[in-house]
Amino acid sequence: RSNGDTVDGAHLLYKGAAAGYTLDPQENVVYVSAHDNETLFDAVQRKAAPATTLADRIRMNNLALSLPMFSQGVPFFHGGDDILRSKSLDGNSYNSGDWFNKLDWTFSSNNWGVGLPVEGSNYWNIDNPLLADPALKPAQSDITGATAVFQEYLQIRKSSPLFRLQTADQVERCLSFLNTGPNQTPGLIAMHLSDLDNLDTNYSDLLVFFNANPGSLNFGAEALAGQAYQLHPIQQSSSDPVVRNASFDPANATFTLPGRTTAVFILRKVAPTPSVTSASAIPIATTLPAAAATTLPVTAAHGPSILLAVGILLLLAVIIGGGYYLFQRRHR
Repeated sequence: RSNGDTVDGAHLLYKGAAAGYTLDPQENVVYVSAHDNETLFDAVQRKAAPATTLADRIRMNNLALSLPMFSQGVPFFHGGDDILRSKSLDGNSYNSGDWFNKLDWTFSSNNWGVGLPVEGSNYWNIDNPLLADPALKPAQSDITGATAVFQEYLQIRKSSPLFRLQTADQVERCLSFLNTGPNQTPGLIAMHLSDLDNLDTNYSDLLVFFNANPGSLNFGAEALAGQAYQLHPIQQSSSDPVVRNASFDPANATFTLPGRTTAVFILRKVAPTPSVTSASAIPIATTLPAAAATTLPVTAAHGPSILLAVGILLLLAVIIGGGYYLFQRRHR
């Protein structure tokens, strides 16, 4: 809780009801938008401060989609959220036809501003000036840029099984959160995944920072001082130049996190050093002179064929020997 108390989900209330539910991560379907109400992009358009630029509104859209992407359970995405799908602020489009509901897979338009919702809706007077503002209409480059970031999120999720823990026990042990308690930095979620069960062959730790603040911030975590955290390789070469500025300073254990950005940090596993006394560390061929190489015993792979050949020779010897014995008996 914000006051520093540690409680389970059953004691976190949402509108008076316990927020904790399900006994298995696979039963937890995580989403930020669905078919009902406005699309995610439309909700951002309506709720963002009037002075918020289109670029920042798109960052809000991307940030929102990263929450289900990196959560435990089953991420659910409304069709078209990754391409800034708009229904021109129609929040009840079941009877609005393709004019409001279509998806443009050429990415030339996201359907923003094609018309006004039915007059008399709750936000009609608010929606009118928004839809008429050309500065709020995404260009094709905005749409392709948004879906490129979404594709990177998919690659990051796939890169580690830690994003797909299989049991409640694993979630309870491997997942934790930094930036908690009464002194937490507002607008920042810091999620920590630790590979306690050796599920990931590459990473021992993952840190995911969801920074909803407009500006960049520094987040210190003294317990992580000296660790070799790096920005995820996918984000090091991201199509989004802003996230590439995210960094970690191990000397003072401080993460630098750009505004309205989700940044993923990794801690690579150290490969074990082979023991010099191990038999596998001393190849037999390198310990023998070159001339002796032909005197080595046959390998196990050739064993069956050699035994078969020996057996055939023995059988032939028995047959020939028996024939010679009978020949001698007849001519005595």
